[in-house]
Amino acid sequence: MSDVTRGGQFLVKETKCEDIFTPEDFNEEQLMMRDSVKEFVDKELWPNKDRFEKKDYALTEETMRKAGDLGFLSVAVPEAYGGMGMGFVNTVLVCDYISGATGSFSTAFGAHTGIGTMPITLYGSEEQKQKYVPKLASGEWFGAYCLTEPGAGSDANSGKTKAVLSEDGKTYSITGQKMWISNAGFCSVFIVFARIGDDKNITGFIVENTADNGISMGEEEHKLGIRASSTRQVFFNETKIPAENMLSERGNGFKIAMNALNVGRIKLAAACLDAQRRVITNATSYANERMQFNTAISQFGAIRSKLADMATSCYAGESATYRAAKDIENRITAREAEGSTHQDAELKGVEEYAIECSILKVAVSEDVQNCADEGIQIYGGMGFSEDTPMESAWRDARIARIYEGTNEINRMLSVGMLIKKAMKGHVDLLGPATKVGEELMGIPSFETPDYSELFAEEKEMVGKLKKAFLMVAGSAVQKFGTDLDSHQQILMAASDMLIEIYMAESTILRTEKLVKREGEAKVQEQIAMAKLYLYQAVDIVTQKGKESVISFAEGDEQRMMLMGLRRFTKYANMPNIVGLRETITSKLVAENAYCF
Repeated sequence: MSDVTRGGQFLVKETKCEDIFTPEDFNEEQLMMRDSVKEFVDKELWPNKDRFEKKDYALTEETMRKAGDLGFLSVAVPEAYGGMGMGFVNTVLVCDYISGATGSFSTAFGAHTGIGTMPITLYGSEEQKQKYVPKLASGEWFGAYCLTEPGAGSDANSGKTKAVLSEDGKTYSITGQKMWISNAGFCSVFIVFARIGDDKNITGFIVENTADNGISMGEEEHKLGIRASSTRQVFFNETKIPAENMLSERGNGFKIAMNALNVGRIKLAAACLDAQRRVITNATSYANERMQFNTAISQFGAIRSKLADMATSCYAGESATYRAAKDIENRITAREAEGSTHQDAELKGVEEYAIECSILKVAVSEDVQNCADEGIQIYGGMGFSEDTPMESAWRDARIARIYEGTNEINRMLSVGMLIKKAMKGHVDLLGPATKVGEELMGIPSFETPDYSELFAEEKEMVGKLKKAFLMVAGSAVQKFGTDLDSHQQILMAASDMLIEIYMAESTILRTEKLVKREGEAKVQEQIAMAKLYLYQAVDIVTQKGKESVISFAEGDEQRMMLMGLRRFTKYANMPNIVGLRETITSKLVAENAYCF
């Protein structure tokens, strides 16, 4: 497995464009899958948007059953348990395209297929999988996941729900309160996390939702968005379950919860992509039709700038999400080839790329919000009205920055996990960070490099941004050691640098691969998006790097690092930003849709 890249290694290893997977690489099966999902969304979900907005919970349940009939709930489930047993990229692909019309449905879908079913397929015993998974895969039963409590949110392991074993050792009795439970109103089975005795860690249980077993629910929550997604409090009052319904082993619940969230994070990123495509398409089409001053507003630079930035973020999100999805799939395949069970291979495959999953969750959830926000702005007053699809897209997008771990938690996790990997020797950060330090002491080269080849300067720029990150993060680790965790503002800034590096590099590599296939002339717009994204990433790295350096270094060290930061963020040839945006928007406006 030596040739399979490890998670986090993108930072210290040059990745070749041939080694990443892009949406242009979908095979026949994947394209058919994508088209059948789009057909389902356009027929069953998009035309009923207003019903979802009016809290038609029955419609959510009904469309979920239809998704089950079409096999969409079973993509990630192994064939042995009634699923399609498709690869990880297909799982992400379905999650992407099924989520574009309404957050209500995509939340129900994600909660059921991800955190509702996955913990059983990945941690369940053979008996548990045979008993529950086929019903969940077909949509005969729906799943829900009970982790959060009034006092336990980001600190998930602090839950107070108790599980008590009976005298005869045959049943557990569960008592406690869970909140924000998606699908609570129509689910058949809960994954419940509870504490046994004074255990340090919580334990997972499979609890069937039967009325006479001490299970009651709060009213449906009144929410800003995802209005037809059923969200309730669930109360367990001495709910009895067979002892064999413990998931995995005692005290393993925190680990199950964290790993389920890793998978959930990349799928949540995917679930923000088609929403962006649809917002961009609607906004472009509106801008083409809306006349002011005898001109379509799509001809005005102020609007064109917005459309270009929206498309660029979406294109970057696709590039990075599918890159990571394929890396995970390769890792799973390699582990299976070495004799691991599918369960173990999938768990370890996703865990390996937990850093990338956190990066994607943050980046794409923030991009979808900005995209919907600009969508409202392009529609003007109409965007604020419920008669157009923009305000619901904006409201639905808002939750994406909160669930599956808030973006603040995920920012800190991404850098924290990277440093842990370095300590374990899985990613060599120390070597490259030391080299960067030596380079800062040396005299910079004043030769003018040859940038005649496409992306030569951009790829060198990405390499320099990596040095900027290593310089800042390396110095922070040296200064604070294991205490770095308590310096959250420094971690957050370093994390923003890390995120931009991964997103920008993924976008450039995808485009480079595309150019090699199609020729430069055919993909001018994608080239423009890759350059525009990088330019904006450089700005963020500059700003966040500076913020960190001036907050923890002083005197000569500070001067030295600021000089390094300037060196690592300096273009030889600045791109023409307005020109890049014009290239991108001209294509959007001509095609009247997001067309990349």
